[in-house]
Amino acid sequence: MTDQTLESLNQKLDRLIDAVTRLSTTPAPVSNFDAADCFVWDAESCQAQPVAKVSRVDISLIKGVDRVRDILVDNTMRFADGLPANNVLLWGARGMGKSSLVKAAHALANAAGKPLKLIEIHREDIASLPKLMTLLKASPSRFVLFCDDLSFDNDDTSYKSLKAALDGGVEGRPDDVILYATSNRRHLLPRDMIENERSTAINPSEAVEEKVSLSDRFGLWLGFHKCSQDEYLEMIDGYASHFGLRIDEAQLRAEALEWAATRGSRSGRVAWQFIQDLAGRLGQRLEG
Repeated sequence: MTDQTLESLNQKLDRLIDAVTRLSTTPAPVSNFDAADCFVWDAESCQAQPVAKVSRVDISLIKGVDRVRDILVDNTMRFADGLPANNVLLWGARGMGKSSLVKAAHALANAAGKPLKLIEIHREDIASLPKLMTLLKASPSRFVLFCDDLSFDNDDTSYKSLKAALDGGVEGRPDDVILYATSNRRHLLPRDMIENERSTAINPSEAVEEKVSLSDRFGLWLGFHKCSQDEYLEMIDGYASHFGLRIDEAQLRAEALEWAATRGSRSGRVAWQFIQDLAGRLGQRLEG
C-alpha cells in the first residue's frame, strides 16, 4: 500500500469517526407538552405531535351509556386529582361512542380545572410504548394514553410490549400515566388465535392464559352494547336539539328510523351520520 493510499484511507476513517461522533452526541428529540392538551405519538421521530383542534363531541350528547360514562368520568377525575385510578378497556359494539367518551372525559377534566394531557398512540405503534413511557417520566404533567380500536392478529407479538407497559416492569407504571383503549374484542385477541394456542401448545391452559392475561392488565372493563330503539331516538333528539335543527319531531323520528333500517343497525355513529345528512338537506351548519 502506497503512502498516498494510506493517507487517503486515514482521511476517510477520520471523516467516518467524526460523523459517528456527531450522531452519538445529537440530543434526543424533546416534545413540548405545553403546546397543547392533546397529542398524537409519532413513533418514527419519537415525538408527541400537538393537535390544535381535537375531533370530539360534548359528553352530554353521548346517550345510552350512562353507567359506563359515569364510571369512566369518575376514574378520569380521580386520576387528574392524583389519586389511584385504573387502566380502562372500553369494549363492545361498534359505533356506541367508546372513543368519543374517552375524548369527552378528557375535555371534562380540563374544563373542571384538572389539567390532563391526552396522547393518542396508533395500534401499529404499540411496540414503541416503552420509548413513550420513558419520555413521559421526565414531564411533570399527567397523561392519558389512548389507543383506539386496539386488537391483535395471528402471529402478532407486539401485545407483549403492551403488557410490559401496563405492568411497568421492575419500575412499575409511572403514577402520572394511565392507559385507555377501545376494542370490539373483550380479550383483544381473536378467538381462533386463542383456540389455536390451546390446540398446539404443550400446556394448553398456560398458552391461553398468556394470551387472555393481556386484558387482565386493565383494571376496568367497560362494556358497550347495541342500543335499543328508544336509546337511538334519544340520541337523535339530543343532536337535533343541540344543533337547533328545524324539523317537526314526528318527521324527525320517522326519518331517523328509516335511516337506521337502511343501515341495518342502530348506534351513536348511525345517529350522527343521520344528523349530518339531515342538516345538509335542511341547509343548516353543525356548529358548536
